Amino acid sequence: MNFASKQTAAQPSQPTCLPWPREIVDRAGWLALAESLAKGERELLSLWGESSSVHMAVLEPREPPLRIVTLECPEGAFPSVGRLHPPASRLERAIHDLFGLKPEDAPDRRPWLDHGRWGVRQPCGAPQEINTSRDPYEFLPTEGEPLHQIPVGPVHAGIIEPGHFRFSANGETVVRLEERLGFVHKGIDQLMSGASIERAAQIAARVSGDSTVAYSLAFAQAVEAAFDVNVPPRAIYLRALMAELERLANHFGDIGAICNDAAFSLMQAHCNLVRERILRESASAFGHRLMMDRIAPGGAVVDLKPESATALYAMVDWIELMTPRLIALFGDTTSLQDRTVGTGFVSEALAKQYACGGYVGRASGRAFDARKAIGYAPYPQLAFAIGASKEGDVDARVWVRFDEVKASLQIVRQILDEAPAGPIIAAWTLPDDWTREGAALVEGFRGDIFVWLRMRADGVVQRCHFRDPSWFQWPLLEAAIENNIVADFPLCNKSFNCSYSGHDL
Repeated sequence: MNFASKQTAAQPSQPTCLPWPREIVDRAGWLALAESLAKGERELLSLWGESSSVHMAVLEPREPPLRIVTLECPEGAFPSVGRLHPPASRLERAIHDLFGLKPEDAPDRRPWLDHGRWGVRQPCGAPQEINTSRDPYEFLPTEGEPLHQIPVGPVHAGIIEPGHFRFSANGETVVRLEERLGFVHKGIDQLMSGASIERAAQIAARVSGDSTVAYSLAFAQAVEAAFDVNVPPRAIYLRALMAELERLANHFGDIGAICNDAAFSLMQAHCNLVRERILRESASAFGHRLMMDRIAPGGAVVDLKPESATALYAMVDWIELMTPRLIALFGDTTSLQDRTVGTGFVSEALAKQYACGGYVGRASGRAFDARKAIGYAPYPQLAFAIGASKEGDVDARVWVRFDEVKASLQIVRQILDEAPAGPIIAAWTLPDDWTREGAALVEGFRGDIFVWLRMRADGVVQRCHFRDPSWFQWPLLEAAIENNIVADFPLCNKSFNCSYSGHDL
């Protein structure tokens, strides 16, 4: 059935997400929430700040699934969550760098985004003197006579973003890895403040280039939640179609790159062929290989033509023929399995403690997918299974990607079969009241992307916070490489494929 010409009865617009309210808590309430995170009763979604307050979003074990709380910090300090719950530590360090708010009794007070080249504004508004000397960052010490350190980066041999990795090794065996990131900090928080909805949507689409659809969708859903916008059903399906095409392209790219880091370039050649066709069909259907700026608050800005739908059907048929061959090539190559099986292990306990999303979490037993857990439209109407494993190694992260490829192909075919006709963007006006807030949790190819924003009634963003899934994946890479050899780091690193840009906001 032709997606673009299918005629259906008129359907009502659907909410894309729920309006999760924010509540003010006192210090006791803030600490109680931190203690519940430490006990595993809740999961941390994000932690962010403003000039005189901090906010925390958590996943609840009951409905509604998301809770957002705020603690006012009139004296410029707040009780450290990281002291009780380690996944919060880097987020707290970023809050201190950006807003000068001090996490009390924090276990790690080192800067995170500030590399000694810029000052931060204190709550009183007085700027610090900018440190123009060498970055004073101190890596954690390691002890033992046979140990030596191997610094890697921040500039790398490949065309990738900058990040510093400090290995402590005993011979070839890694005893500790410590990451130093923040080199691609670009001030997204400040760029969003004061931006119009149109400008803010453009910035959101450029937070992390390989997830431009997912970030655009998350931002759009947050705006729609804030202003109670109902998105036309056809637009909802179009946005999901773009999200799944993005997911497919990235998973095939990752599978090939992982195999290439294990010196199996043949697999990368085949995967790149598939990825390139997806990107070309995306460009043909939506006018851009990455589908950047094709999603807007209220819907989509490009419709799908009949000939593009036909081409996508043909592409899905072809990928469904190619995928079993690639699976066989990966699984039956014993030299490749020797490199991936048992390498870069992440335990189920760590994955759950860090609320690690995406293929990293699902490969280690945390079966969380926002498409099902949150159930934003149109996914509750679609049939698909998410990948799952408890092996927790490089091999498992590849197999979970293959499972997600199969699921996305299922979803794309259902969207092409079932999407209704109709408008692709909602007509909506700004309300009269002064401020509105909204939040959204969207499943990108790496995992769940969280967005919270506060907007004025005239459509200007007052504050917008993005949380990339990499915030809770980068720390687990440090754990994954322990007791592996240094030469396996590229393989482990690529099996995670964390985003520098999305992390270093």
